Amino acid sequence: MSDIREIATGLWFPEGPIAMPDGDVILVEIARGTLSRIKPDGRVEIVAKTGGGPNGAAMGPDGACYICNNGGFRWHIKGGKHFPGYQDADYSGGRIERVDLATGTVDVLYTACGGNPLRGPNDIVFDKAGGFWFTDHGKIRHRDEDRTGVYYARTDGSFITEAIFPINGPNGIGLSADEKTLYVAETHAGRCWAYNIEGPGKIARGQGEAPWEPGKLLLGVSDYRFFDSLALDSAGNICIGTIVRGGITVVSPEGGEVAHVPTPTDMYATNICFGGPDLKTAYITLSSTGTLVAMEWPRPGLPLNFLNK
Repeated sequence: MSDIREIATGLWFPEGPIAMPDGDVILVEIARGTLSRIKPDGRVEIVAKTGGGPNGAAMGPDGACYICNNGGFRWHIKGGKHFPGYQDADYSGGRIERVDLATGTVDVLYTACGGNPLRGPNDIVFDKAGGFWFTDHGKIRHRDEDRTGVYYARTDGSFITEAIFPINGPNGIGLSADEKTLYVAETHAGRCWAYNIEGPGKIARGQGEAPWEPGKLLLGVSDYRFFDSLALDSAGNICIGTIVRGGITVVSPEGGEVAHVPTPTDMYATNICFGGPDLKTAYITLSSTGTLVAMEWPRPGLPLNFLNK
């Protein structure tokens, strides 16, 4: 792997990076409550103020940016670093938002599914049909936490369905190149799952060893690390932002760990996306230090729908 280079600093817990074709990187600043644009020279421009806790982001078929908003964390600042904690006292509710990049207008699309409120939407990925899968990580409080799942929805606000429930703290989410497999990372359990897709919002049952488990376990780590968001590379590997053992954990689609790429300056390597002309530039959010970095990746990233054309 090549050296890590710094793109921008002073961000307020950045996540959800999107490498735009023009060289900019759009991301969320969870602690600031904004969707922000990072210029190649490191300048930061505020695109929209969402409030709450904007978490995951993806470009949709209409050119708008769709955001998973977790509703807000309680923040702890230690040594100049931001660390998320329990559900905030000013928690504003989980929701899916649409942001017009030209005007900064924020519209709320979904706050619930089947009468159950969204608690802490986290990460999002679009399929070729223009629908999107997203995880609800839930919120943690002093004595309890939410049971949550994985959802599928349409961009016009007309349809949302719960595809997987329950799952323990789902975070990163991604699709295989043929869109027949959905990948989901569980944060605190340190597990990466693969699920066969039957159709929009429909997961095939009976894939796991246990009859009640619909997915195939690709990796369950034995050391102490947390999985965050993820992106796929052109070989089909699942590249997962990793907390505590800071870096990117690379998981084979066949199962097992391929590599761990460390980020020595920050244990909160939360997200990764691919950009550049050949999609071989990996952009990584080092969230506690508020830094966006880049490095050359040995393989191109998998092109995203409605973005990397």
